[in-house]
Amino acid sequence: MTVPAECRAEPGQFAPVVDRAKCEGKADCVRVCPFHVFEVGRIADSEFAQLGMFGKMKSLAHGRRTAYTPQASACQACGKCVEACPEKAIKLQRVQR
Repeated sequence: MTVPAECRAEPGQFAPVVDRAKCEGKADCVRVCPFHVFEVGRIADSEFAQLGMFGKMKSLAHGRRTAYTPQASACQACGKCVEACPEKAIKLQRVQR
């Protein structure tokens, strides 16, 4: 795969972190990520239980769908997911080693 010019980091230096209380599972992150880091699925019961009342209501209104990052180690910090997320639910965080 060709690395887009805007990607700034080697794989594994940064990882996207999804705020479950904000994410509505619209999958914009899935569509824009050149490294296939994201997938959208049903929020796990344990994660749903940790949401506040507003987060639970929002999650239920959107079918309990949320973004997950099963391939986070492939992230190259291009930031496309951050820009594409309409809820501003994604942040890039440096991976602690």
